[in-house]
Amino acid sequence: QVQLVESGGGSVRAGGSLTLTCSASGIVIELNSYCLAWFRQAPGKERQGVATIDDSRRTTYGDPAKGRFTIAKTNGENAIYLQLDSLNHEDTAMYYCALRRASRCPAVAGAADFTYWGQGTQVTVSS
Repeated sequence: QVQLVESGGGSVRAGGSLTLTCSASGIVIELNSYCLAWFRQAPGKERQGVATIDDSRRTTYGDPAKGRFTIAKTNGENAIYLQLDSLNHEDTAMYYCALRRASRCPAVAGAADFTYWGQGTQVTVSS
């Protein structure tokens, strides 16, 4: 059974950085076609796509992430990462990892496009 576990969240001051990790089990990512994504959800708001990466290492970013966040996958590791830089209060949210078994990510990734989800890791940015 595929499981995704996020880690690396925490509290940080505005302007700070965090690195989130999504570790997968029950699947060897590099042996499969995949699209992996980070989403986030703030209280009272809809889940929002942050970034995606596919098995060709193509990446996409949502508008809030462009120029500040970086999604990456390291060869040989069954995990992906999300580097968060220049954080601001509006980045405060629960961050989720999601997996879709397909070789390409949707042009605009929506939550309904993904089958497997982690439990999330909280990021809190103070002013």
